[in-house]
Amino acid sequence: MPETSRRHLLLGGAAVSAGALLTACTSNEPKNSGNTAPAASAAPAADDKPGTPVTIGFAGPQADHGWLNAINQNAKARAKKYAEVTLEITEGSNDTAIQIGQVQTLINKKVDVLVILPADGKALTQVGLQAMKAGIPVINLDRIFASPQAYRCWIGGDNYGMGLNAGNFIGEQLKDKPNATVIELAGMDSLELTKQRTQGFDDALKNYPNIRKVARQAADFTVESGQAKMAQLLQAQPKFDALWNHDDDQGVGALRAIAQAGRKDFLMVGGAGARSAMDAIKADSSVLKATVLYPPTMAASAIDLARALGQKKGIGGMAELEIPASLTLYSAVVTKENVDEYLPTGFN
Repeated sequence: MPETSRRHLLLGGAAVSAGALLTACTSNEPKNSGNTAPAASAAPAADDKPGTPVTIGFAGPQADHGWLNAINQNAKARAKKYAEVTLEITEGSNDTAIQIGQVQTLINKKVDVLVILPADGKALTQVGLQAMKAGIPVINLDRIFASPQAYRCWIGGDNYGMGLNAGNFIGEQLKDKPNATVIELAGMDSLELTKQRTQGFDDALKNYPNIRKVARQAADFTVESGQAKMAQLLQAQPKFDALWNHDDDQGVGALRAIAQAGRKDFLMVGGAGARSAMDAIKADSSVLKATVLYPPTMAASAIDLARALGQKKGIGGMAELEIPASLTLYSAVVTKENVDEYLPTGFN
C-alpha cells in the first residue's frame, strides 16, 4: 500500500475511534438499540439471471497445447451462458509483441473488463497497467503479471500444490515399502511453474523417509519430448516404484515409451487433467493410476469474475461487496475411485 493511502487509512481509523469513544461517553441510549441490518445483507451477488450488459475482452496465447485449447473453449462456453455478455476474443499468439498489440486493440475498443492469460506475465505487465489506468479492470488469468497494480483480480492454478499433492499420493501408496524409489518427468525447466511443481513434489516426499527420488528429466509439454525423455529415464533406471509426470500431454508420449519397453512394475501419476489420462485411469489397464488437476475451468471462472466485476457485484456465497483480489484453485487428485466426477472437465 502507498504510504499516503496508509496514512489516510490510519487517520480515518483514528477519527472513527474518537467518534465512537465520544458517543460512548455521552449517549444515554441503551447498547444495541438500533435496528441496523448486518452489512452482508446489502451485498449484491452475481447469479445466473441476466443483468447489466458487459463486454469482456479475452486475450490468451496460441492454443498449441491441449490445456491452452481447453482454456479458450471454457471461456467461450461460459460467455455463451450469459445473454448479456459479449465476448471479444483475440486470436491467440505466443509472440508477446503481437499479444500486447491485441490487448491494446481491446483497450481502444473500450471493453468493460479484460481477461488476460499472458504468453509471458512479465512482458505483458505494462499493457495490464495501461488497461487499469484506462479504467478497464483486468482479470489476470494464471500466468501472473510482475506487478499487482496491473490487475484487479488474479485467478490461477497452484503449481506448488500440484507437486505437493502428487508427492503425497505417491507417498501414501509407497509408505509401507522399504527403500522405495521414485523418478520425475518434469516440464520445461525454464518456466517458474516447473520449478514450483518440483519443489512441491520434493517437499511432499520429505514426509516419507522410506522414499528417495533417484532421477529427474525435463521435457517440454509435447508428446514427442515426453516419449524421448521417458525412454532415457527407463534406460537409466531399470527399477523404480513410481513416476510423476508433470503434464498429461507429454504423458501420452511417456506411456508410449513405457509400453515399448514392456514396463509394468511401477505406478504413474500424471498432471493437468487431460481426458485421455482420465480414460486410462478409469480403464485401469496401464501404469497410470492418477492425475493431479491444473483445471482449465479457471477460464470459465475468470469469465464469471469479469461479469461480476462489470456488473459491480460480488460473488455468491461471500459476504463482501467486491470480488476477491486473488483466487488460487485446488489441484485435486483424480483416481479410479473419483474419476467419474471429473471426466466432464477432462480436456482433449
